[in-house]
Amino acid sequence: MKFFTEKSQRTGESREMKKHLLMIGAVGIMGILLVFLGYVLNPGETFHVPRVFGATYMTRNNSFFDELHKSIEEVVEENGDILIVRDPCQDQEKQNEQIAEMIEEEIEVLFLNPVDWEKVKPALLLCEQAGITVINVDTLVKDTEYVDFIVETDNYMAGVLCAQEMMRQTAKARIVIIKNEIQSSAVNRVQGFLDTISGNHNYEVVYMASGAGEFEVSAKVMADFLEEKIPFDVVFGENDPSALGALAALQQGRQEKGVMVYGIDGSPDFKAMLELGLVSGTSAQSPKTIGKVAAEKAYDYLNGLEIEPYISITPYMINKENLNHYEVNSWQ
Repeated sequence: MKFFTEKSQRTGESREMKKHLLMIGAVGIMGILLVFLGYVLNPGETFHVPRVFGATYMTRNNSFFDELHKSIEEVVEENGDILIVRDPCQDQEKQNEQIAEMIEEEIEVLFLNPVDWEKVKPALLLCEQAGITVINVDTLVKDTEYVDFIVETDNYMAGVLCAQEMMRQTAKARIVIIKNEIQSSAVNRVQGFLDTISGNHNYEVVYMASGAGEFEVSAKVMADFLEEKIPFDVVFGENDPSALGALAALQQGRQEKGVMVYGIDGSPDFKAMLELGLVSGTSAQSPKTIGKVAAEKAYDYLNGLEIEPYISITPYMINKENLNHYEVNSWQ
């Protein structure tokens, strides 16, 4: 009799436990449903599905692009979204492949800084087919009809400013130009420089060669030129790494004395050399501004606002006279 009584008690306890567990389960399911309904009814207030953005820059072997990326990333993360990045290392074929990979990762927006302004077209076509918003930053693609809008420094004016500064500092010059013909920003900078000195016979370009926008390549270009023993007294690099590469070759050959060196960027490295009196001036741009404007305008565009197709940011000259107005060890 005692056995049946204990068994009955255990059976009752078991039934109560099952009821309790069922009640917990029902409450849990109800809670999940309520949360889900809350998400559906108030998506902006209670739930955010992160958007995925992509970014690719011609190289990360330049602190300019690190600063540009950081500014874009700050805006994206402030909005609760995700930014993935690829480095093609100055290889357009690799950049095209990486863009295809990011499309497979379901990016919604691509911040694009092309290696080669023409050969990037296959990637642009892929983005169009996938419905990706493309924001062209810092240097143009050739086929601009495939991008939604552009944010860059006025690169032509950057070249103009360097030429004007050179002409202010010297009445005549024999000039070496380190260019980069596969990037529109570099082409426009050189063109601005050349147009400014055009028709003035006191300023003569004696040599022009491609430095690929890289310190090491430009140093080699300059070293090769020095072997030709052609007189010159000015070097214009299409960006700061090009100018500093040329300076390194001049120093290596002990020929830097009396040579004026101009760059474009306003990089911390160049400003440090300017502070030491080893270079003459840089037409400065702001990667912080380019990145911030590009990212903020991206959100405006996604929210249905009309965005100007071309957004130009004005450069400015930094020289020995006004260097104290800028932070030497950081980007502006």
